[in-house]
Amino acid sequence: MIERFSVSMSRDLLDKFDAFIKRRGYVSRSEAIRMLIRDALIEDTISTDPGSEVFGTITMIYDHEVKGITEKITHVQHAYHGEIRSAVHVHVDRRNCLEVVIFHGKAKKMRKLVDELSGIKGVKNVKFVFTLVEP
Repeated sequence: MIERFSVSMSRDLLDKFDAFIKRRGYVSRSEAIRMLIRDALIEDTISTDPGSEVFGTITMIYDHEVKGITEKITHVQHAYHGEIRSAVHVHVDRRNCLEVVIFHGKAKKMRKLVDELSGIKGVKNVKFVFTLVEP
């Protein structure tokens, strides 16, 4: 069942929201609001329930010329072999590599994995996305 409710906001904020909706290709304000609420609820669940099962990706750029970096990254990933489902490695240029890791596991453990990879000398950038599969 669909429930209706109203939302009050300034004209300036509404104009920005409408531009956001157009850029993202949502068909209506309602669809955009539903997606934003779902995303917020997922983030809240992951933050408040470290035992929640999450899926996600970790994307990192690193300098492969830093001594031992490839071995360190591999060593960390092997410690999470039960959670890491796949990894894709791309050579960006002569010095830099991009790696995308797809994982599934407990939120707390996956945050630890992100922290460990982020802390390796030569890792320049790490972005991660966690999500839940709703029943």
